[in-house]
Amino acid sequence: MPNVPSAKIRNVALVGHGGAGKTTLAEALLVCSGVLNRAGRTEDGTTVCDFEPEEVKRQISVSLALAPLPWGEHRINIVDTPGYADFVAEMEAGLSVADLAVVVVSAVEGVEVQTEVAWRIASELGLPRLVFVNKLDRERADFERTLDQLRALFGAGIAPLELPIGRETDFKGVADLLTDTAIVYENGKATTGAIPDDMSDLEHRVHDALVEGIVVADDALMERYLDGETPSTKELEATLAHGIAAATVFPVVCGSATRQIAVDRLAELICEIGPSPLDRAPTTVRAGDTLASVAVDPAGNTLARVFKTIADPYVGKISLLHVLSGTLRPDVSLVNSRTHTEERLHALQLLRGKEAQPIGEAQAGDIIAVPKLADSRTGDTLAPKSSPVTVATRPAPTPLLSIAVHPKAKGDEDKLMTALHRLQEEDTALSVTRDDETHQTLLSGMGDTHLQIVCEKLLRKFGVDVETEPVRVPYRETITQSAEAEGKYKKQTGGHGQYGVANLRIEPLERGSGFEFVDQIVGGAIPRQFIPAVEKGVQEAMASGGHFGFPVVDVRVTCFDGKYHSVDSSEMSFKMAGSLGFREAMEKAVPVLLEPISRLEITVPAASQGDVLGDLNSRRGRVLGTESADGDEQVVIALVPTSEVMRYATDLRSLTAGRGRFSIRHDRYEVVPQQLVERVVKAAQQPS
Repeated sequence: MPNVPSAKIRNVALVGHGGAGKTTLAEALLVCSGVLNRAGRTEDGTTVCDFEPEEVKRQISVSLALAPLPWGEHRINIVDTPGYADFVAEMEAGLSVADLAVVVVSAVEGVEVQTEVAWRIASELGLPRLVFVNKLDRERADFERTLDQLRALFGAGIAPLELPIGRETDFKGVADLLTDTAIVYENGKATTGAIPDDMSDLEHRVHDALVEGIVVADDALMERYLDGETPSTKELEATLAHGIAAATVFPVVCGSATRQIAVDRLAELICEIGPSPLDRAPTTVRAGDTLASVAVDPAGNTLARVFKTIADPYVGKISLLHVLSGTLRPDVSLVNSRTHTEERLHALQLLRGKEAQPIGEAQAGDIIAVPKLADSRTGDTLAPKSSPVTVATRPAPTPLLSIAVHPKAKGDEDKLMTALHRLQEEDTALSVTRDDETHQTLLSGMGDTHLQIVCEKLLRKFGVDVETEPVRVPYRETITQSAEAEGKYKKQTGGHGQYGVANLRIEPLERGSGFEFVDQIVGGAIPRQFIPAVEKGVQEAMASGGHFGFPVVDVRVTCFDGKYHSVDSSEMSFKMAGSLGFREAMEKAVPVLLEPISRLEITVPAASQGDVLGDLNSRRGRVLGTESADGDEQVVIALVPTSEVMRYATDLRSLTAGRGRFSIRHDRYEVVPQQLVERVVKAAQQPS
C-alpha cells in the first residue's frame, strides 16, 4: 500500500454494542476496496480483525485490531474495537487515535448499552461521530424506530443522509438525501436512478429538513437559501463537513455489511466529508512544568505515542504508534520521555489484522506498528532527544473484579509473574498485585469474561496453566479493653537453656493507628539488648493472627517488667516471651473482628436507582447520599462491607441492564456484627 500524505489519511474507529456488526463491516470495507476477494465470517473465525483464538472461540472481539485499506487517493485506517463491556479499555484506546467514530447500530436491536457508552466516551474526547445503521436486511429491522432512538438519546445533531429502499429481506438500496437519487444494489453492483414513487414524498420532506439543518451552520449559505436559492451538493457537503469536524452534526447512513449494500457509500462519505488528521486539534504536551501545543504537521518535530502493545510469543513485543507530528522513517531514533532511554525504530509497518506490511515512512496522523521496541509500553511518548515532551493520556479504567491465581505446576511462580506482567503491558485494564496479608496473587480486570480470557492467554502464549480461587477478604482483629499478662519462656536442654520473662500490658488504639510499642523497663529487669526481641516477638504474634486467626491491629503494647538469666537468656528466649505474653493478654482484652469497608460511587439511570438502593441495603450498605449526574442519571455514594461487593461488577450489570457503572476504593475497617463472626471465621478456616 503506497504512502499517503496526512490530508488523505482517515482514521476511523468502529464502535458500538457487541453484535452490531462492526467486524463484519470492517470485512465488507476491505472487500469493497479490493484488499480482500471475499468476506470472512465471524461465525467461521475467518475475519481479518478477529484472529486471536479467544475471539474465534467466542465469536466476539476482545481487543482492537487495525485494518488499513486504500480508497482512491485516500487510505482509511480502520480501528475495529470490541463492543463487549469487559473490553471498554480497548474501545477507549481505539477512540484515542481516531479522527472519526463510526457508531455501528443494529437496525434490529436498536441503540444498546455499549452504543451509549461509546457515544459518551467519544463525546468526552470531543470526537466527530457518524452513525451507520446496519442489518437493514434482517427480520424485524426498523430504520425509523432506530432513528427515533438515536434522536431521543443523542439530540438534535442526528442528521439522516440516507433512507433505506425496501424493508427487511426486500432491502435493496438507499435514497441519497443530498442528491435526491436512489442507489440500488444487485449482486454487489450499484445502479443510480430516480427515487421510487412510493417513497418520493417522504424523501423530499426529509431532504428539505436535512438541507435546512445544514445551512443553519453557514450564515451566507442560509441567507441564499432563504432567498430561494438551492445550494449545490458540493456546498452542502462542505458545510456538513464543518459540522462533523466540530462534533455538532452527526450524520446517519444505513446499509447491510453482510450483503455489501451501501458499504462503498460509507467509505466514500468517510473520505469526502470525514475529518483528516490535519483537522485534529493540536496535542497538549508537557515539558517539565510547562504545557505546550503541538500541531499535526508532517514537517514538524517527530512525536508519537504508543497507544497499544501486543505481546506476541514469536515476534516479541509489537507497539502500535499514533504519529502526532513530523514524519517517521525506518531506523529513526527517538527518546522515551518516561524512561529517558533511546529507542531505535528499526522497521515501520502497517498492520492489517495479524499481517504486517513494511512501509517507507509514516506522516503525522498515521497509525503504524513497530516491532521490538526495547523499553516502551502503552501510553509512552516517543520524542526527539532535543525535546523530550510527554503527551497526557486518558487514565485506564479501574479494574472492577478480582480473582486469585496460582500456577498448577509447582515451581512456575516466577514464570507466572513474568507472563502476567507481559500481559499487563498488552492490556491496560489488567492489574496484577500480590496481597502479602492473604498470600494471594490477585488478577483484577473488568469482568468475568475478561479474566477468563487472560487465563487462557497465559496458557496459550506463555505455557502457564493456572488455577483460580475466590479472593480472600483481609479481615483483621483488635481489642476493646486493656489487659496484662506475663510471657514466660523456659526450656532446659543439655548445656545452655532458654529463659526469658516479659510482662506486657496491651491497650486499644484508635482505628487505623496500627501498632505502638512502649518500653517501660527500669532497673535492668530485661537487658537493653533484649528489648527489641520482645517487640519482634509481639509483632510476629500479631501478624500470625489473634483470637480469630486474623492479623491484629490498632494496639499499644507496653513492656513494663520482666526477668532474665545471666546464662540462659537470649534474643530467641525474649522473642518467644513477647509472643507468648501478647497471646495471653489478647485473650483477656475482649478481642473483636474487623472487616474492610469499601466506598462505592455508583452512577445509574434514575429508573434503576430504587433497585440499586434496595440491593445496597441487602448488602449491609450505608448510603451516604445521592446526587444528580448528566442527563437522566443519579450518583449513589455508599459504604459497604468489602465482602459484600466482591462481585459487584457482575451484579450491577444485572441490576441496571448494563447501564450502571461504579468506582470502588477501600475506606476503613469496622467491627463485624456479632451474629456474623462465626460464619466469617468458619469460612476463613475452610481450605481454598
